[in-house]
Amino acid sequence: MPDSTISEFADKIEEVVPAVMRELSKMQTNELFKGKITLPQFFVLNHLYRQGESKMSELASVMEVTTAAATGIVDRLVTSGYVVRLYDPRDRRVINIKLTQKGSNAVQKINHQRKQITSEVFSKISEEERRSYLSIMLHIHDILMEEREGN
Repeated sequence: MPDSTISEFADKIEEVVPAVMRELSKMQTNELFKGKITLPQFFVLNHLYRQGESKMSELASVMEVTTAAATGIVDRLVTSGYVVRLYDPRDRRVINIKLTQKGSNAVQKINHQRKQITSEVFSKISEEERRSYLSIMLHIHDILMEEREGN
């Protein structure tokens, strides 16, 4: 791309990124892209897979939503059999959320397929391009995290 303004760059990014995301999502055949699990639900499942049990208030905080919104997401996951609620016997107001085996299997399957798709797509570009891409994405991530902490 020859010299361009930041506005022209932004226009091109706005055109390309949604198209790339759409094509990547078409490649997936798992529960996430069959509509069985929504992105917010997957976020909860993936968080529980990585962190273990979590209190409802912690989930809401991590997702940056209200406890009521997190409860709605978890309700649907409970109904689908992906998670269970565990009540603290000492204080029934404390509710922990835990993955079921079905939930754990779904996360593993989705993450495995995402990794396969990423590997397949990125194997078609050079190692140098992959390193550059990763470096830029990590830099963007750092900028976004700094801005988030500043707000």
